[in-house]
Amino acid sequence: MATHTSRGSVGPSVVVTLLPIVAVACVLFLVTGIALPVLPLHVHQGLGFGTFVVGLVAGAQFGASLLSRFWAGQYADARGAKRATVAGLLLASTAGVLYAVSLALVPAPVWSLSILLLGRAVLGAAESCVVTGSLAWGLILAGPQNSGKVMAWVGLAMYVALAVGAPAGTALYGAAGFGAVAVATIVVPLAGLALIARLHAVPPRASRRPAVARIVGAVWKPGVGLAFSSIGFGAITTFLVLLFAQRGWERAWLGLSTFFAAFVLGRLLFGHLPDRIGGLRVAFGSVVIEAAGLALIWLATSPAAAFAGAALAGLGYTLVYPGYGVEAVRRAPAESRGLAMGAYTAFLDLALGVANPALGLVASVLGVRVVFLASAFVVLCSAGIASHMALRSRSRPHAKGRDPGARRLVMERAGEKA
Repeated sequence: MATHTSRGSVGPSVVVTLLPIVAVACVLFLVTGIALPVLPLHVHQGLGFGTFVVGLVAGAQFGASLLSRFWAGQYADARGAKRATVAGLLLASTAGVLYAVSLALVPAPVWSLSILLLGRAVLGAAESCVVTGSLAWGLILAGPQNSGKVMAWVGLAMYVALAVGAPAGTALYGAAGFGAVAVATIVVPLAGLALIARLHAVPPRASRRPAVARIVGAVWKPGVGLAFSSIGFGAITTFLVLLFAQRGWERAWLGLSTFFAAFVLGRLLFGHLPDRIGGLRVAFGSVVIEAAGLALIWLATSPAAAFAGAALAGLGYTLVYPGYGVEAVRRAPAESRGLAMGAYTAFLDLALGVANPALGLVASVLGVRVVFLASAFVVLCSAGIASHMALRSRSRPHAKGRDPGARRLVMERAGEKA
């Protein structure tokens, strides 16, 4: 059993145990980050397609993640988190192979685009397996009272990778084109297998297949809040590069790295807050800051202003996932936390899978700049969700005693202390 301090922090031995798991999430998202700044350019300039198709290609990964998220959660619960993580790394390498095949078909742009879309879809399934497996693994090792910290650490690794991946992808693309990105996507996940090869698998916790509808019913409210807030993430990662290109500004990759660096800094400084002061309070404040950053990008008349907006949006978005995630874990059965995290994260996939093509349409009709204003309004809807959930909790002062999720958490903590 994981070692805990009296105040619920994770003991040193658990931190050491979690490091390889967190590192694997970093590896997977390094692959994603490498493609972020160059994929819009490859599709728009290399293949000659418009902004709607750019959004479609970017959204394909998240659409596939949505479709595979529930399976990944059930697989992690039933077969073990390590198996799910290994499967994800192998799928990510396969996505790189499909990237390479798409390059061979560039003279036939429609066929090249089709294979590229398939590669993005496979990468989405890989992301489902790795993230769900890592979270389920970490939650079992650290215990439910540290759920916010586990989500913060895994998310921190993900966004460190995205921050590093943006300049790395730009450098690879400049040196050898999209082919270098394809090779990196093949090789990097295979290196990640070495990080967990010697780790002992955690035994599966699910004794029977849970009802998916029951799990979705438990986590849908925090999931909707996460979905609204994630529209800003989609706007920045997909359309910030195009905004810089349209304005003739240089160093678009720095805008992405600024967003991810602010995200990482926020996690380092404030990652403890969801467990300490409550996830809903943290989520509310975070989305307001994120919306302000998106509005600043919309108003930007210089690269410096756009960088500042990206930093503010990243700082706001950093605690949305663990903020709402603490509430999602609280509501879920202990034996189905892998599926619960898969269901919760599926709302992010749904948001990005639908929003990226939709924002592409907004860009094609009203211009790329308007994408950031529209996103700011949608993100603010998440503040309404957090407020509603908080008010419902306050209106039922004895809800903790009646809520099955809360009772389970109290019983688990009592068992661990014993």
